[in-house]
Amino acid sequence: MATLDTVKEVLESNLDIDPENVTEDATFDDLGIDSLDMVELICDLEEKCSVDFGEPEGLTTVGDLVEYIDNL
Repeated sequence: MATLDTVKEVLESNLDIDPENVTEDATFDDLGIDSLDMVELICDLEEKCSVDFGEPEGLTTVGDLVEYIDNL
């Protein structure tokens, strides 16, 4: 499964965000994701993708997040 699809799946199941709105250019602000939601999202993605995020900084778009995960 592509990383973007995984992110869409987690956002839909946990935050009830329509996957059609989740594009690589979408910002977390556009999607209504606040800092608390972001922490939850990262924890869920760490579990689902079997990765350790560490302390990611500067992630403002879904594309930034996908690239960060793919580079781990």
